Amino acid sequence: MKNAVIIGAGPAGITAAIYLIRAGIQTTVIYKDMGALGKTKAIDNYYGFPETISGPELFERGLAQAKRLGATIIQDEVVGISWEDRMTVLTKSDRYPGDVIFFATGAARIAPKIDGLKSLEGRGVSYCAVCDAFFYRNRDVAVIGNGAYALHEAEVLSNTSKSVTIYTLGKTPEFTLPDQSQIRIDTRNILRLNGDESLESVELDDGTIVPMDGLFVAVGVAGSADFAKKVGAEVEGVRIVTDENCQTTLEGLYAIGDCNGGLLQIAKAVHDGAKAAVHAIKFLRNS
Repeated sequence: MKNAVIIGAGPAGITAAIYLIRAGIQTTVIYKDMGALGKTKAIDNYYGFPETISGPELFERGLAQAKRLGATIIQDEVVGISWEDRMTVLTKSDRYPGDVIFFATGAARIAPKIDGLKSLEGRGVSYCAVCDAFFYRNRDVAVIGNGAYALHEAEVLSNTSKSVTIYTLGKTPEFTLPDQSQIRIDTRNILRLNGDESLESVELDDGTIVPMDGLFVAVGVAGSADFAKKVGAEVEGVRIVTDENCQTTLEGLYAIGDCNGGLLQIAKAVHDGAKAAVHAIKFLRNS
């Protein structure tokens, strides 16, 4: 039986799930939290609600609807996408292969404000370990972050790099290193990055200068653009490039809602979810 995996349970992801399930497609929705809806106190501009509704209430209603129709709902953090016999979504605790995959995690997160970070992007600063680990073989690298996503990136790098350090920027790590791991954890803050043509070192908040060849940003939870880069889909800044059906530059891979840019509104997200799902249904039936 053909199946779909949707990353994100907001209006875009749940709408896609509803259309897919009703078409007989086995559908799994994976989400970590409520996303932007969880921070929205009042919604007054969405069709069908004469009274104000809160973001969390709308989120729970959508989730309940998808469950009632038969979607498999998984609350977990997605940490990566891999190519196996087909595209597979990797979470903290499991893996979910899909014939089609939908990115619906909302807009990308903001990189930390560290002096020199922006100017050294592409010249020692990276946002994708899978993409760029090859360039840092047998070299000293670091990862910025304190969650499961940072640990995942560090583990990817540890297979080829000389040394890997995770800098949590003053925060307590939300993960436990595996036994016998060679990855180091440093809770100090990074004040600035040094280097002219490429990254040469990082300066910590206690004045320590640490020589560094590569720095990978993995703060917070990975967004859709991070995942798209890993599998080779085209990205413009923090926006995933899609066609008129919300399909990315890779067949069977869709980006819906805020992650593909445009009007950052619930109505647009619902429209994207429906349109992409209809296209995916045709794709699955013809494949």
